[in-house]
Amino acid sequence: MGDPGLYTPRSVTWQLHGDPMMWVAGVRALYLQALLPRAVRGVLQNSDFRRDAWGRLSRTADFVGVTTYGTTEAAERAGAHVRGIHRRLTVTDPATGERYGVGEPGLLRWVHCAEVDSYLQVLRRSGYPLTDAQADRYIAERRVSARLVGLDPRDVPADRAELAAYFARMRPHLAAGPEAREVDDFLRHPPVRPLLIPARDLLWRRVAGLAYAALPPYAHDLYGRPAPDPATVTRRLRGTGTLLRRIPSHLRWQRPPKHILRAMSRLGPAACPAPHKVP
Repeated sequence: MGDPGLYTPRSVTWQLHGDPMMWVAGVRALYLQALLPRAVRGVLQNSDFRRDAWGRLSRTADFVGVTTYGTTEAAERAGAHVRGIHRRLTVTDPATGERYGVGEPGLLRWVHCAEVDSYLQVLRRSGYPLTDAQADRYIAERRVSARLVGLDPRDVPADRAELAAYFARMRPHLAAGPEAREVDDFLRHPPVRPLLIPARDLLWRRVAGLAYAALPPYAHDLYGRPAPDPATVTRRLRGTGTLLRRIPSHLRWQRPPKHILRAMSRLGPAACPAPHKVP
């Protein structure tokens, strides 16, 4: 047997991250992360997000993939690379002139919690079978990823109750400032080549619209755009999840760099993630 990595096939994370609704969840996470001005400012000031947003989204997905399904060495190397970037980059508050590092624990914690919450909320509401105890275990497992990006795992929520309390504390610090509006505009109208405009209008806007609808009500209030009632959103999430899960997994996982297929090649076919394997 090869190296099972930091999470291993015996984790909730291994099974959950193989689900196709992770793409919708990832977009929800971006919407949520953008509501903390200090955090989203760091993205826009230190990256070419405006010109290469697709590349950034792909790199984020790749980090999740390699830290979940890669070898221990590959995951640790990816984490060291991210921590190195965080040490070098700073942000300037345009209103006050304050300079601060993108690796501030408070900023990293917000990004981490927005991701964890989005993955859980979208997948559970879309019909992924996960008990409350398994959801708590998932949140606790994700402290591994928190460590990789430079956080002390003890400072990160370890279950649903702690995660809910964290979001309640953060509410007063959230706002849909100009940077959040810029992210929102991209997610609603991403630039593509002319030939891809029909596909964008048919597919992407539905994904982005569903991700936005899955946000908590306070996020809709901040962005100023209403969403359908929660029951309607849940039905849409279930319908989308049912449709996507009908696509054979070996086809869904063909997208480079094929983290899941590589993990199965390393560990054997029994490592294939599936909902019924959630411990």
